[in-house]
Amino acid sequence: MNIKKSILFNAKISFLVIVLFSSLIIYRIFILQFKEGSHWDKISENMNLSLIDIKANRGSILSDDGSILATSLPFYKVAIDPSIVNNSIFNEKIDSLSFLLSNFFNDRSKELYKSLIKKAKDSGKKYLILNRKRINHEEKEILSKWPIFNEGRLKGGVIFEKIEKRYRPFSKLGYRTIGSVDENYNGTVGLEYSFNNYLIGKDGKALYQKIAGNNWKPVFDGNEVNPENGYDILTTININMQDIAETALLNGLISNNAEYGCAIIMDVKSGDIKAISNLSRNSKGEYIELYNYAIGSQGSREPGSTFKLASMLALFEDSRLELMDTIDTGNGQYKFYTEIMKDHKEGGYGKITVKDVFEQSSNIGVAKLIEDQFKDSPSKFLNYINKFGLSRDLNFQMIGYGKPFIKNSNDSSWSKVSLPWMAHGYELKVTPLQTLSFYNAIANNGKFVKPLIVKKIIKANNVIKEFNTEIFEEKIASNRSIQKAKVLLEGVVERGTAKNINNSYYKIAGKTGTAKKVINGRYVNKYYTSFVGFFPSEKPQYSCIVIIDEPKNYRIYGSDVAAPVFREISDRLLLTDHNVFNEFQKTEITNNNFPLIRSGFRNDLIDISNYFGISNHSNTSDDWVKTKVIDNSISWESNTSAINLIPNVIGMTYKDALYLLEKRGLNVNFSGSGRVKKQSVSPGKNIKNYSTIHLSLR
Repeated sequence: MNIKKSILFNAKISFLVIVLFSSLIIYRIFILQFKEGSHWDKISENMNLSLIDIKANRGSILSDDGSILATSLPFYKVAIDPSIVNNSIFNEKIDSLSFLLSNFFNDRSKELYKSLIKKAKDSGKKYLILNRKRINHEEKEILSKWPIFNEGRLKGGVIFEKIEKRYRPFSKLGYRTIGSVDENYNGTVGLEYSFNNYLIGKDGKALYQKIAGNNWKPVFDGNEVNPENGYDILTTININMQDIAETALLNGLISNNAEYGCAIIMDVKSGDIKAISNLSRNSKGEYIELYNYAIGSQGSREPGSTFKLASMLALFEDSRLELMDTIDTGNGQYKFYTEIMKDHKEGGYGKITVKDVFEQSSNIGVAKLIEDQFKDSPSKFLNYINKFGLSRDLNFQMIGYGKPFIKNSNDSSWSKVSLPWMAHGYELKVTPLQTLSFYNAIANNGKFVKPLIVKKIIKANNVIKEFNTEIFEEKIASNRSIQKAKVLLEGVVERGTAKNINNSYYKIAGKTGTAKKVINGRYVNKYYTSFVGFFPSEKPQYSCIVIIDEPKNYRIYGSDVAAPVFREISDRLLLTDHNVFNEFQKTEITNNNFPLIRSGFRNDLIDISNYFGISNHSNTSDDWVKTKVIDNSISWESNTSAINLIPNVIGMTYKDALYLLEKRGLNVNFSGSGRVKKQSVSPGKNIKNYSTIHLSLR
């Protein structure tokens, strides 16, 4: 009996404890819900608050005339906080708003939009994304005037979340050079990457609250830190020239079924890069910009015959070699120590002049000349290459630019055949930009300027930083050597390997290049073709290089593949550049305005006169003539003198005068530009009494 009472007592005690504990829980729930609810709501809100970065507007990339190449445009995601909208306004205008949303986004019915917004309001939801489609600034302005939205953010609850997107007005034009940005608006390649620190700006800060659906809603508490927008960069790129280069390059790649190609146009005086185009095949066989071969390390190649100009310039600087001197190139094959070098012409060129060696691009001729001059001191040859800027780090403004590789005579890989092979562009590597910079120095009368692609860093109308033309070398060679180099380059187009692009409207000076490619350490029958030069050659405005890699349609030489692309670029450029084109417009002949034609090579002068429609006739068959104007007609008279006498070169171009005087064994110096105005030794004097003659040009 006592045991039974004890068990019953314990059960009652346990039941009482459970009732008391349950009462305490119910009481605590009551306190939390009704007395401390607002306190814990605030704590909950604070736990879901976060200070989030607000992206700065990325700066724009501009062309040389201020046109936009790349810019960031604002887009917006539309959301609403329906809980703060006044009930009377909401009930009055929700139908109109739902109708407009349905028509604009065209993804839900009016009824469904109304149901979604009303349900969110009734449940106290503070953030509802209405549509994930991004709208632009103009569309944002339209939506801001809609019912409820026109009450603004604080009364209408509308939230326009800004999302920036990079935009290119000219689509893929110059794509690889301009570059791209990743999802965090950091540059990944090109100018976007190289100048990212200027473009990116400084992000701001704002308070956001995490709400249902793992979304974040901005909390405008007045403590926001505004972002500082990025700077704009003003480039040297010209939109028209860029389009010309890309179109011509694409045509050349398609017609030759080539792997890739690139083209660069540079302003001779300033070094400004006006266009860079790079096109290569993608997996579908389409030509797009995948890599910047024009400046990048992957574009560094053995240049082949375009390097011969540097070899000739070194010879002119180090010897008394004249253009009309001769050398025996043999039957097309020549053994240098253990290796056999070949010329392109079957059977060889035999004994030819130095001028012909370059114009016909004789590998053997150039290699023999270099070997004879520098075999005992190859480092002297390399010193000239250094002076010419071909081994210089260009310190180009774009990250990832390739640097030249010029083998040193102390290198373990240097051999006896290194010098003759380097002479015609092998056993060394340079980028197209490096080669172009050297040729540009020749066009610029020996002044080597640093290539430039960005001129200014700007913010609104304020210049933050400016990049001016930088001169690496005032004179890479003497005037005499530079002028000889120009004569050689003109000859390549007039009579040599690039005569297929010669024309009667303006002169081009340049050099073809064809180099075998190395695959798995061996030279194979795949070719890297090029043409580099400048135009108009008498008053150079632009220099240009064109590379076409692995042409396949039975054309393998730079003359057939790359040179026509160069000609297409120069033709179109001169037609669109009015400052240059005006110099080549036909001269109108009147009694008071007769063209200045004084003397020169008869066939050239006849061609010029016929082109301009000038009546002319000849009383002589001599090659060298002077003019006599009779009314509106020209009469050609002999200007030939005995080989032992000083000729009359007054009125001739420097090229013609140089040819005549050097043929007689004279060293020629000059000053000025244009035609010969004065010669230091009078015509008709015995040539044996003179070794040097100075010409004044105007």
